[in-house]
This record gives sequence, C-alpha cells and structure tokens, in this order.
Amino acid sequence: MLETGTKAPDFSLPDQNGTVHTLEQYRGRKVILYFYPRDNTPGCTKQACGFRDLYPQFGEKGAVVLGVSKDTVASHKKFEEKYGLPFPLLSDQELSCIQAYDVWKEKNMYGKKTMGVVRTTYLIDEEGIIVKAFGRVKAAENPAQMLEELG
Repeated sequence: MLETGTKAPDFSLPDQNGTVHTLEQYRGRKVILYFYPRDNTPGCTKQACGFRDLYPQFGEKGAVVLGVSKDTVASHKKFEEKYGLPFPLLSDQELSCIQAYDVWKEKNMYGKKTMGVVRTTYLIDEEGIIVKAFGRVKAAENPAQMLEELG
C-alpha cells in the first residue's frame, strides 16, 4: 500500500464506455480511488452498490468515485448496467495502475496461493496527494467509511 502524504501515481485507463480517464483530469477535486478484485462477485457488488447509493453525497462533498479492477471494459459495462452504477469503472488489464498503487498481492484462497487485487481504497486530495489509504477494506462498510472521511 502506498504511504499517505505521497503523490498519487497518475494513470490512463478506459472506463466501461471506453472513455480514457487520468488522475490529472480530476485535479481540483477529491478522488476516491477504490480497487476491487472482480465484477459481479458478492463483495464487489456490495461495495459498488454502496458507492452508488451514496453517490449524490460524494458529489455534494466535491469528490469523484473511481473503481478499478483488471476486468475488461465489456465486463465493466455489464456490471454498470446490471446495478445502475453512476461512476466510472476503470479497466486495468495490464495491471499498470494496480501495481503502481501496490494492490497486486499474493492471496491465499483455500490453501492455494494466487496473485490478485487486494481490496484497497485511497482518498486523494485536490492536489493529487494521497491523504488516506485503507487496505483490506470491508466491502459493505467502505462507501460509508469514505463518506465519513470526507467530513
């Protein structure tokens, strides 16, 4: 996980509509950048729907929400449509952003070691500095936790 107080790595990734997003384009706004393992899995769905339900409040606090996983643009599109998600889901199949934010880790699933995304959320300020970093977040609680962090 990256340290708070450090500059957040920039990225250039397509969302579920193929639109490319960079961190730089959100300068001047707070960014909630959350990394999740996979579209349409129980935990990831709870987390995404939590951000969806609180989305207007994030907007009121001047924050944008960006989800990142290694799923394809097409997978993200289906996920967005199925749950009515109002924010960009960024596709990082090359793992460039996922690795830059240090969330690609060895996991132990039922005794089998695999590599995957560890559910992690970063709060990045208007200047592109990481002000909060939360590792191994609880999917269902993370959206409300992040809203609280915005004050």
